[in-house]
Amino acid sequence: MRLQFKHQKFQADAAKAVCDVFAGQPFHTPTYMIDKGELQGYQSIPFDVTGFGNARIVPELNESIILEQIQKIQRSHQIEPSKQLLGRYNLTVEMETGVGKTYTYIKTMYELNKRFGWSKFIIVVPSVAIREGVYKSFQLTEEHFAEEYGKKIRCFIYNSAQLTEIDRFASDSAINVMIINSQAFNARGKDARRIYMKLDEFRSRKPIDILAKTNPILIIDEPQSVEGQATKERLKEFNPLVTLRYSATHKSDSIYNMVYRLDAMEAYNKKLVKKIAVKGIAVTGSTATEGYVYLESINLSRGNPTATIEFDYKGGENLAKSGARWMRDITCLLGPANWRSTKTAIPSCGLTGAIAPLSSRMEKNCSLAM
Repeated sequence: MRLQFKHQKFQADAAKAVCDVFAGQPFHTPTYMIDKGELQGYQSIPFDVTGFGNARIVPELNESIILEQIQKIQRSHQIEPSKQLLGRYNLTVEMETGVGKTYTYIKTMYELNKRFGWSKFIIVVPSVAIREGVYKSFQLTEEHFAEEYGKKIRCFIYNSAQLTEIDRFASDSAINVMIINSQAFNARGKDARRIYMKLDEFRSRKPIDILAKTNPILIIDEPQSVEGQATKERLKEFNPLVTLRYSATHKSDSIYNMVYRLDAMEAYNKKLVKKIAVKGIAVTGSTATEGYVYLESINLSRGNPTATIEFDYKGGENLAKSGARWMRDITCLLGPANWRSTKTAIPSCGLTGAIAPLSSRMEKNCSLAM
């Protein structure tokens, strides 16, 4: 049974957003001579091997132009424009879980190859389970993308016991993708870090050196689960041309030049997910010295509608208790006739603006002088 995949506009938009960052980059696939290494007995292999890599960004596309193009893309997608180029050629795509994130970055690979000739990609994932899932996605979508682009991606999972795949990655002119879990290059232990070692079975070469020579494009799947400080440093050794980060839950301190965002609400509005579940909302870090009002609920009945609101205040008797914070739920009548305005801030609550009339008991408890 063959699966049928539907072309989704948002996936094409996400791929286009990434490609448009490098508008002006010419199509080019440079070649070079792959390090032949040494056979046992210190003899080089008698023939040259041509390698294919990703062309560097041309000098005409300097950082200022790249930033301008990123800002233009961000404004078109209602994303706050970047003030500076954060992390050289690092781009962030936010996509809600379950909408086809893997499909989207596979399509992005095809588009980058079509427009610029870039053909070397390394996907970094946080676990073996996700690695296997990503590899399965490549298998399932192979024919689908081949029909659209007229070519197939050669994809493999990094295995330190099958190093000939790395030679093929470098020497093949087609689109090549290596999938690797972060533990393979970041974990401690001799066997786990063979990627950095000169290996006899790899003609006294380091696998990382062969990969880095291709100037690969790194795609980090779920970067919040991959990128610790040590991992970030290790990723630099791949010598990436561009780094693309895909996730639904990026860390706030690791968002580099976001070019596309499909959040939970937009995914729901596009009918891409069936429902949204909110786990909960909590207020943290409040000192009760600034205005804070939270609408908990609107209550509809046969009488006048009411609203239950929550606010912070400090009572005089509590000032000596290390700034203890008290919270009250109050119910007030809604509607213009039941509201009157005050331009004076109420020190005990820090509230300004429209204040609803409350019962005398609540006025006393909250120190709201009406």
